[in-house]
Order: sequence, then C-alpha cells, then structure tokens
Amino acid sequence: MPKRVPRKPRPKKVNVPKGYDSNWEYNIHQTILKDWAHHFEAIKYIIDKKYEVDFVKTFQDKTILLEAKGRFWDHAEYSKYVWIRKALPSFMELVFLFQKPFSPMPGATIRKDGTKRTHAEWAETNNFRWYSEDTLPDDWRNDEL
Repeated sequence: MPKRVPRKPRPKKVNVPKGYDSNWEYNIHQTILKDWAHHFEAIKYIIDKKYEVDFVKTFQDKTILLEAKGRFWDHAEYSKYVWIRKALPSFMELVFLFQKPFSPMPGATIRKDGTKRTHAEWAETNNFRWYSEDTLPDDWRNDEL
C-alpha cells in the first residue's frame, strides 16, 4: 500500500490586521463591503452523521454501547467519539474495548520520558470507560467454560 502524502500546512498569517483572517478580507471590508458587519455572529452547526455501534447491551436502566477497537487510525476517527458521546441520551454510555490499550495513539509525539500517549490514556483523558479482554467485567462476558 503506498504511503500517504502529508497535507501541506496552512500558511501562517503575516501582517494581518487584528480580527481579520487575511489581508484580502481586510481590504474588501474597507472598500466594497464597508457597510457590512464583519465577524458579527458565530453560528453553531451540526454535521449529520450516523454511527453504527459494535455491541449493545442494557443493564438495568443503562444501555452500554461497546466499541471494540484494535487501534485508532487518525485524529478524525478518535475525535468523532467525543461528538458521538455528546449526542447520546443520558441512559446510554459509550465504552471502549481495546485490543491493545497501551499501544500508542496515531501521531502521538514522544514525551521527555520516551513514551507516547496510549489509547487507554486518550480514553481516560476524554472521560471514557475502557476495558481490555482481560479486564472486561464478568457480568458483561459470556465465557464458555
């Protein structure tokens, strides 16, 4: 599989007047759009997406959505789970089952101690419960003896 070509970084703003995104934006506001309000109001928007959960089970009055992850691939993938959680009703909880919880996150930088942020650390930082196959609660399992 060919290696992905990195995206070019967005150019830095150089000598842009405060409050404007570019010199061009500033110039048109000073000339042809002088009577227009600039950056007047922030508008919230929602991207309509669907999420298909890997496993679901209800315990008493709590529905657990269990996402089985071998690994995250990129920032877009793991950041979507934060948005999914925000969309869930209060009786649902998104929980991760990691194959290798202590493997490094994609794009993680090396810390001073030589380690990288792990999947487990990401989950804890973002207030997600997580388990591995070994730590999955007994009442969530159907082990054949």
